[in-house]
Amino acid sequence: MVGYDPEAKCVSSVEAAAAGSASGLVTRVLISPLDVLKIRFQLQIEQLSSRSPGAKYHGILQAVQRIFQEEGLVAFWKGHVPAQFLSVGYGAVQFMAFESLTKLVHNVTSYDGRDSCVHFACGGLAACTATVAVQPVDTLRTRFAAQGEPKIYHSLRHAVATMYQTEGPRAFYRGLTPTIIAIFPYAGLQFSFYNILQQFSEWVIPAKKKRYYESNIKNLVCGSCAGIISKTLTYPLDLLKKRLQVGGFERARAAFGQVRTYKGLLDCIRQIMLEEGPGGFFKGLSPSLLKAAVSTGLVFFWYELFCSLLCALKSTDSPARREG
Repeated sequence: MVGYDPEAKCVSSVEAAAAGSASGLVTRVLISPLDVLKIRFQLQIEQLSSRSPGAKYHGILQAVQRIFQEEGLVAFWKGHVPAQFLSVGYGAVQFMAFESLTKLVHNVTSYDGRDSCVHFACGGLAACTATVAVQPVDTLRTRFAAQGEPKIYHSLRHAVATMYQTEGPRAFYRGLTPTIIAIFPYAGLQFSFYNILQQFSEWVIPAKKKRYYESNIKNLVCGSCAGIISKTLTYPLDLLKKRLQVGGFERARAAFGQVRTYKGLLDCIRQIMLEEGPGGFFKGLSPSLLKAAVSTGLVFFWYELFCSLLCALKSTDSPARREG
């Protein structure tokens, strides 16, 4: 189970960072198509209905078919290089910070490091730390996933140079405010609900009765459920972040329908409410929930698996070192 446990945890902060990086890398490869779909829906101004003639995408299957026909299979991995930098960096910082914070809380305060409230606070703080560290890469990922044909950015280097020259360094941190506001409760809820579901599963099926593969499946299911709950509760802030991140990028969005320019977070909220209604804040929710279920489940699954492998390697090395 993630979080500091003096009786069971055997990974250091550095090993937690390594496991988090590996988890992020493997997960990103598998969920990239869902991420592209989510971003396309989030950035579409028109109503998500086949009765709306201006809407390019009406549903998940229709969007998949249209993207494949117009842009080819590789379109589902647009922005994959910056997305991998994002996942590897984010996973490393988040899990290293989370393990360190839960250990600090356990050692310095009277709170148990395995408590769900501690997981909420430490998970939120760890995610905020990771977000600030990788925000420029997240902005690049969003722009690559958002652009159609012909491409505005031809490579990661070209994108960085163009954004810096035309929009300045602040462009890389667009959408940071709603990101920070959203990521704390989102990640906090992820970790706390994962912890709650893990404890519930232990109550239903004691650990001694579970086989190894059953524990892995349990981690996947608990992570998926935690991802769905946390994403649903914090989704509007994720949409606001995406809208703000593509500011100044309107010409690349022209092929997808209407575009808007937002002066800031409050102006973005106002325009969406006036033009798209309350439902506008939940555009792309279906692919987003699908992505959240898959990605969060896989992240916790791979993280727990890599931590278990590291612990196993350390336990096998210890006797050899003692004999030497």
